[in-house]
Amino acid sequence: RRGRGFRRPCTGGTILSRSPGRTFSSDPLARVTMGQDVNGNAHVPQHQRPRRNRKTEAIRSMVRETIVTPQNLVLPLFVHDKDKSEPISAMPGCSRHSIDSLLKEVGEALELGVNHSVIFPKIADNLKDNLGTAAMDPKGLVPTCVRAVKSKFPNAYMWTDVALDPYSDRGHDGVLSNDSLHGDDGHARILNDLTVEQLCKQALCHAQAGCDVISPSDMMDGRVGAIRETLDTHGYSDVSIVSYTAKYASGFYGPFREALDSAPRATSSQNQDTAAAPPPNKKTYQMDPANKREALREALLDEQEGADMLMVKPGLPYLDIILLLKEETQLPIAAYQVSGEYAMLKAAALNGWIDEKAAVLETLTCFKRAGASCILTYYAKDAARWLR
Repeated sequence: RRGRGFRRPCTGGTILSRSPGRTFSSDPLARVTMGQDVNGNAHVPQHQRPRRNRKTEAIRSMVRETIVTPQNLVLPLFVHDKDKSEPISAMPGCSRHSIDSLLKEVGEALELGVNHSVIFPKIADNLKDNLGTAAMDPKGLVPTCVRAVKSKFPNAYMWTDVALDPYSDRGHDGVLSNDSLHGDDGHARILNDLTVEQLCKQALCHAQAGCDVISPSDMMDGRVGAIRETLDTHGYSDVSIVSYTAKYASGFYGPFREALDSAPRATSSQNQDTAAAPPPNKKTYQMDPANKREALREALLDEQEGADMLMVKPGLPYLDIILLLKEETQLPIAAYQVSGEYAMLKAAALNGWIDEKAAVLETLTCFKRAGASCILTYYAKDAARWLR
């Protein structure tokens, strides 16, 4: 073959190609196919060079496609009815807050540009029952916290979680049946419609306290429409609903459940046993991690029922779901970087295995790149400082 670059075989030494300016060596590590520019330097004949847009920070920052700001972040905060905050062992850097420390956290977040916070309560065992009655108490922990925050920081945007698991004596997001009819593997069922009725009362209680956003995390069918109707008919049409649309039955919730003592229980904390044992997990209402198309079905229903934003939880393992909902619906998408994700990053950072700042900001960028408009993260304050 007598094409360009033809090389005569040899047993060693240096040989010349038929192309001017090219020298070849028997050394396998030598540049045997590299061209040269007019100055004799190595040259790849390529006009398109993507690295030119990455050569300096001035260029990188100008062409950056995805930018995270503190305004994209929501700070989750745990509260309890004690006078002092308590550290959460599984979530270093996070605590259960008293009202005073809650106000301090919200104030610091506002100064950093994090305008949104969401409250999760740890409820005393003696207040828990199957109906989650304490969730509707206007003098309860969450309404009291909301009123305190809005009184001191009127411009703070307060979200509240709407679900029964912190208030349930069995740690479930809904009301349990007294029988096992149609139950999973002989266990009691979660009664969908009765639960929705309780959630509507809880949402109204929070709206009356002054919250800005209701975020139902229970995954009951039809609860978004029912809550929207309840809020509208009582004069709270301006209160937003951020629906936990694709909340998966994930293994990443462990630290959160420790923080609130909200894991499913085999027996009632009040010794109020039902005829059938409660389900050992939340798989009959939270989504199967193996399912993708089901998330779109949930999203379209929530959109029709009046949700203002759709949430995907957990976050990083479900970037494909964030992208799917972003492309297939008209609503903004929220992502929740859950407690297990936080705990893994924090543990690796404390052990010196990762650069915490770099890893956290990378994950937040991934959420935004996939299509999330807002990100719930326990790193909200730290990230805001780093972004500055």
